[in-house]
Parts: sequence; structure tokens; C-alpha cells
Amino acid sequence: MADRIYDGTEPVRVNKWMAQSGICSRREADALIEQGLVQIDGERFTDAGRKIQPGQTLSLHQGGAAQLDARMTIVYNKPVGIVSGQPEPGETPAVRMIRRANVFGPADVYPDNHSKLAPIGRLDKDSHGLLILSEDGVLAKAIIGPESDLEKEYHVVVRGPIFEEKLKWLRHGLELDGRQLRPAKVMQTGEQSLTFVLKEGRNRQIRRMCDMCELRVIDLYRDRIGPVMIGDLPEGQWRLMTPEERVAILQGK
Repeated sequence: MADRIYDGTEPVRVNKWMAQSGICSRREADALIEQGLVQIDGERFTDAGRKIQPGQTLSLHQGGAAQLDARMTIVYNKPVGIVSGQPEPGETPAVRMIRRANVFGPADVYPDNHSKLAPIGRLDKDSHGLLILSEDGVLAKAIIGPESDLEKEYHVVVRGPIFEEKLKWLRHGLELDGRQLRPAKVMQTGEQSLTFVLKEGRNRQIRRMCDMCELRVIDLYRDRIGPVMIGDLPEGQWRLMTPEERVAILQGK
């Protein structure tokens, strides 16, 4: 991590500013500070309440930077039948499918028994496509936090008549669980196919939206989360997220 100069106008707690700046989560900042791996103007400290003053420079000891660099983020092309999160008996969670044998392209690190990969966002068991798993709390907040504005793109095959009034309903006006949905981009791309671009991810949202418009989802495939595209990643395989992709997500691109 490059040194960062605090350009705020008022003193702020170091752990708070590190989280706001996307360096790490507040919990990770607390751990780094406790280990003496954070410096202000070259001075190490272990006081969790320490504040950084305007114009001061924050830097990480080499060991702290190495800890943050070791956080793993996986881009996985999930097949139908694999569950994103906590499995029921007899189900296979996506995290168990991230192995050396099915990596796509070069990888200098691999998950092991100490890895704490967690899915960022939902992708139903009967849906397939792009799933991100990560140990990076800052990244998770940027993708699924309440203030996230990242687009998620889905390609959907449905059964039932599609006409303009239904598309208007899908784009705006529906509510789930008593809460209004955010406006969505919905385009008809074929006789029975639709593309959805959403900025939220409620439980089985697209399937439930379609049900309300008397459309039955036959196939649902996600190929994009913000700037991250599934590209040529084969189904059932994974790759490491690039540093450039992480930066683009944190910048909301």
C-alpha cells in the first residue's frame, strides 16, 4: 500500500479513516494498530483511539501490507445445483468448489483450511453464473452494502407472454415483502428472453418479480457485477480477482 496523506479538515480516528478510505475494514485496522503495524508520519502506535491530523501521512509496516495483500477474492462461474451460502444437508456450497484442480489461468495463492471466503451476494441454487467470494470486508460493503450502487446484470429465459405493460411493471412499480423495489433496467432480448440490470439483490428477486407478472423463469444467468465480467471463465471454474477490478469496484465504476 502506498503512503496516504490525510486531506480532511478535522482530526479523525485512524481506524475509521482507514475503513472509509477502502484500505481495510475497521476490524482489520484495529488488528493492525494493535500489532504496531500502522504508522503516522513514521511513528508506530498501538492506541486504538489515535487520531490522524490534517496533512499527516499514514503508512503500513511491510507486515501489515502483507496481511492485507493476502486477503483473497475469487471470481467463480457457479453451475446450477451449487448453493452460494450455508448449505442444507446434501447440498454443496460454492466455497467447497474453489480448489486447485479447477482454477482458470494463473494463480499464486490458493484457499486452504485457514481461508475465510464468503459469498458476496446471492445467486440461487437453480441459477448460474458470476459469484464473488472474498475475505475482504471492504469489498463486500462496496458490493452489497446499503449504500452500494453497483449494477448486477442477469440474462433470463422465461415462459409466458411478454408485452410492454409487463416490462413497465418489471422496470418500476413492483414491491416485495412490503417494500418498494428500486427501479430496474429490463430489456427484451429475444422472443422469450430478458436482460435485467439491478442495483439490489433481494432474495430470489428476479424470479419473484417475474412470478408477479405471470412469467415463469426457466433459466437465470448472471454475467456481471459492476465492472467485473464473467468473460471466458468456464462454468465450474474460478480465478482470482485482479487488483484493477477491486479498485474499480471501490470507486463505484
